[in-house]
Amino acid sequence: MNTRNRNAIIALVSAGVLWGLTVPLSKLALGWLSPGWLTVARFMLAAPGLALLGRHGLRAACTPSIAASGVVGFGGVVLLQNAGIAHTSVTHAAVLLGAVPVLVGVFAVGAARARQTGHVTPSGTGWGGYALALAGVALVAGGSGGGSTMLGDGLVLASTVLSAAFITIQPRLLEGKDAAAVTAVQVAAGTVLAAPIAALTGPLPHAAASASPVAALVVLGIAGTLMPFWLFAFGQSRVPASLAGAFVNIEPVVGAAIGWLAFGNPAGVGQLAGAVAVIAGIALTLLAPRHLRRRRLLALGG
Repeated sequence: MNTRNRNAIIALVSAGVLWGLTVPLSKLALGWLSPGWLTVARFMLAAPGLALLGRHGLRAACTPSIAASGVVGFGGVVLLQNAGIAHTSVTHAAVLLGAVPVLVGVFAVGAARARQTGHVTPSGTGWGGYALALAGVALVAGGSGGGSTMLGDGLVLASTVLSAAFITIQPRLLEGKDAAAVTAVQVAAGTVLAAPIAALTGPLPHAAASASPVAALVVLGIAGTLMPFWLFAFGQSRVPASLAGAFVNIEPVVGAAIGWLAFGNPAGVGQLAGAVAVIAGIALTLLAPRHLRRRRLLALGG
């Protein structure tokens, strides 16, 4: 693995770990803010820092396609996810989010065929890794509580589909551009969508009853939004979308671990086995590009 790919993998792992904070932090913050206003506040906390990090590339990143992708891939995804989390259990949310890598693989295959290019699509090993990781997510989530509804599950599923589509097209948008600058434009565009929806669907924010939801929001904006979205975009600019998507499955494992360690949620053998399965699934997905390269060399007589 060369330095470029190694740095990308480190960034993707870090993003997955940080995203693991989002569900528990969102649950806390949703006790104070509506899903729409939580989305707006989260983006407003993240956007200035991203703009500062990518200030030298902002002009090149201000394109209609990047802005449009931010409206759907940031605004639409997070709005739907927040609304879904408010109406379903962490269990169901985690399982549905675990489908993202599989959907990315499907979308990547479809995009490659449509363009008839040599774009790297998942191999049999890659698909096996996705399946193993998804099974692991289901095991990890299996010990969580109830409280799910069809509405909540449907909203999270819609968010999952949009997220997978966004991950699939993002590498093309990042080509030749600064990852932080692109992410800053996308977050700002997502805020443009989220703000009017928040105003129409929820009451104006009021003073928090305690410091806990405020602290949760601040951490969510910085550690759960600014850093992981930037790191994930950095990683996506260097590896295929089908590989980058696999690291999304780190999120539910970290979220479950926080529940076990910080909130006293029970962790059985099944949950621990699920965490191992997720890690093994990601490892299989990492091996897939090597298998593809080996097959191409053999086909060429190498």
